[in-house]
Amino acid sequence: MKRQVRRNLSRFPKDFMFELTIEEEKLLRSQIGTLKRDADSKYGTIAFTEQGVAMLSSVLGSEKAIQVNIEIIRIFTRIRTAVADNATIRNEIQKIKNRLESQDKNLEIVFKY
Repeated sequence: MKRQVRRNLSRFPKDFMFELTIEEEKLLRSQIGTLKRDADSKYGTIAFTEQGVAMLSSVLGSEKAIQVNIEIIRIFTRIRTAVADNATIRNEIQKIKNRLESQDKNLEIVFKY
């Protein structure tokens, strides 16, 4: 995985992934008992953001990575639909608010008379 990431660094800007500091790596190792202690690696431990995981699944060629990539695309499509639905609902709420405000103004005028 690290090799594929290093070969495709242009796909991973700083907001997609970052390398853990030595202190962060030690803290991680102390919290996860299954990690090998004192295992030297050519590269440091890499952490991925949401976008980095999406990009990682498109860089790796395993069947699991392909399935993850497909699910990510499906989720993004559902999110886009939900956001569009929310925008429609927000517009309807705003229309109702505008009507209520104009009704309040009309009631004020009636009470003044």
